[in-house]
Amino acid sequence: MTTETKTAPTPASNGPAQKMAVTVLAAISMCHMLNDIIQSLILAIYPMLKTSLALDFAQIGFITFTFQATASVLQPFVGYVTDRYPTPYSLVAGMGSSLAGLLLIAYATTYSTVLVAAALIGMGSSVFHPESSRVARLASGGKHGTAQAVFQVGGNFGTALGPLLAAFIVLPYGQHSIAWFSVVALVGMVILGGVGAWYGKALKIRPISHPEEREAIAALGRRKVAKAIVILITLTFSKHFYLASIASFYIFYLVHTFDLSVQSAQLYLFLFLGAVAAGTVIGGPIGDRIGRRRVIWWSILGVLPFTLALPHVGLFATAVLSVIIGLILASAHPAIIVYAQSLLPGRVGMVAGLFFGLAFGIAGIGAALLGRLADATSITFVYNVCAFLPAIGLLAAFLPEMSNPRQEPAQDKRPRAAGSPQT
Repeated sequence: MTTETKTAPTPASNGPAQKMAVTVLAAISMCHMLNDIIQSLILAIYPMLKTSLALDFAQIGFITFTFQATASVLQPFVGYVTDRYPTPYSLVAGMGSSLAGLLLIAYATTYSTVLVAAALIGMGSSVFHPESSRVARLASGGKHGTAQAVFQVGGNFGTALGPLLAAFIVLPYGQHSIAWFSVVALVGMVILGGVGAWYGKALKIRPISHPEEREAIAALGRRKVAKAIVILITLTFSKHFYLASIASFYIFYLVHTFDLSVQSAQLYLFLFLGAVAAGTVIGGPIGDRIGRRRVIWWSILGVLPFTLALPHVGLFATAVLSVIIGLILASAHPAIIVYAQSLLPGRVGMVAGLFFGLAFGIAGIGAALLGRLADATSITFVYNVCAFLPAIGLLAAFLPEMSNPRQEPAQDKRPRAAGSPQT
C-alpha cells in the first residue's frame, strides 16, 4: 500500500535561511560527536576498570545497562514533555550532566561510583537526543532523512573516536586522564548555547500545521500505524542487540580469539565504529531518494550473511566483515526514525526519544545478558548466537510503503514559518 505525504517546507528551503540551517545542522552534529565521545569513553575503558576494580563480565555488562537504561527510560518522557513545552536551553543542561559524570568516573575508586557516573552520562543523553533531533528536523528544509543522517553521523563519529582516544590517551596516562575530556563537554555547552538561541527564535513563530500529512495517516488507519510502530521497535531490537555484542565485547573477543593487545584491539573497534558512521551518512540521503522502507529492509536483513560468517573467519576477514556489517546495519537508523516520525506527525521529540531510548535500553539489556552468557560459556559462543539476530529483519516486509515528501520549488516565495516541530 502506498501512502503519499506532503510536508510544508521549513526555513531551510532557500536563501539566507538555508545558510542558517546548514550552520545549525553542522553545530548539532558536532555536539552529537562531543556527546558520544564522552559516552564511548565508558565502553573504551572497560578493560582498565575490569583490572583495577576486579570486575567480571556481568559487572561490565551492568555498567552498560546502567548508562543505557537511564537514557532509555528518560528519553521518551523528555521527548513527550518537550513536544508540548519545547525548552531550547535544556540541551546545555544535558551536556552539563554528562560533564559531571565524566569527572566522577575519572576519579572513581569503587564500582558503585562508576555506576553513578554512568547514570549521570545517561541522563545527559536522555535530554540531548530528543531535543537535538527536533532541531535537526527544523533545519532540514524537508530533507528529513538527510538531516537526521547528518545529526546521527556526528554521534557515530564520536563513538568511533572514543576507542582511539582511550588507546592513545587514557590507557597510557591512566583513569584520571579522563578528566581532561571535561574540555569536550565545556565546548559542547558553549555550542549548544548558540543552537538554543536559534531554536528559541524559531519557536517564537507560530508552527505550521500539516493537514495533508495527517489526512494521509488517517487514511492508513490507527491499527496499521500501531502495527508499523511495533515492527519498527522489533527491528530496532534486532539492530541494537547485535550492536551491543560488538560495542561491549569486541575488544575482549579480539584479545581472546586472536591474542591481540588491548591497544591493537581498540584500533579494530575504531574501524567498526567508523564504518557505522559511514553507514549512517549513506542511509539518510538514500532513504530520501528511494524510500525509507527499502533502506530498512535492505540494511537489517542484508547484513545477515556477514554476521553469520563473522565468528568463523581469521583476523583480517574479521576486520573486513566488521566494516561491512557496520556500513549496512547503521544505514537503517535514520530511516527508522524518520519513518516513525512520518507515522506520528506532531510527535517529533517523543518519537526520537522513544527510538533513541529503545536503542540505548536494548543495548544496555543486551550487554547485561550477553555478559552473563559470556561468563557462563565464552565470548565466541556469544558471537555465534547473536549472528542470527538480523533475521528478524524479515518483518520489514510488513511495513506500509511511505512515499517521500514533496519538496516545494525553491522559487516559491509564499510566506513560510521559521520552523515547526510538528512535521
